[in-house]
Amino acid sequence: MTKILFVCHGNICRSPMAEFVMKDLVKKAGRQAEFEIASAATSSEELGNPVYPPARRKLAQHGIDCSGKTARQLTKADYTRWDLLIGMDHANLRNMHRMFPEDREQKLHLLMDYTARPGEVADPWYTGDFETTWLDVLEGCQGLLATL
Repeated sequence: MTKILFVCHGNICRSPMAEFVMKDLVKKAGRQAEFEIASAATSSEELGNPVYPPARRKLAQHGIDCSGKTARQLTKADYTRWDLLIGMDHANLRNMHRMFPEDREQKLHLLMDYTARPGEVADPWYTGDFETTWLDVLEGCQGLLATL
């Protein structure tokens, strides 16, 4: 079983979108038994809060339910628990490297590195553009699934 943890700053927009998109993709592929998928935050700002309403609406537009998800913070124990820790942007990756400085098992990655256009997932917190974030997350998760 491959265990994937998606990570962003607050765990209310991008990383939960990636979590639930990936869960949807593996379900549609009939591969749920092969994966455990979750998400977490690098910060403590949003702990316990649900998925941000515009992100929830964007997922719902595509038939994806994220009800019950609340933000949680990345912990030291996550490095051993998860096979892949996938950040949404360079700041997330930098914070993950601070928490897991050695990364001996090469577990830390960016989601867009699994696409033909490596870089960062667009952050809708500042732009309000959840469509671009949706497209980035979908492309990244499709690429990740194809890689696995």
